[in-house]
Amino acid sequence: MSKCKYCGKEISWLKEGRKFSPIEGDGTVHKCDQMISSLRSIKKMERTSLSPEEIKKYEEAINKKK
Repeated sequence: MSKCKYCGKEISWLKEGRKFSPIEGDGTVHKCDQMISSLRSIKKMERTSLSPEEIKKYEEAINKKK
């Protein structure tokens, strides 16, 4: 068993297709308030906010690592 990194509750993981879902001890899907608020606070970028030059720079950096 592993622990939720947000609330510390013991959970296990269930693979459904290609997705892993956190499951509590009673078999229900684990969704704590700390996890939900953390996922909402992630800053999201719009594709149109980057210029083509910036996108090219990021792609080159990704390809160099490989």
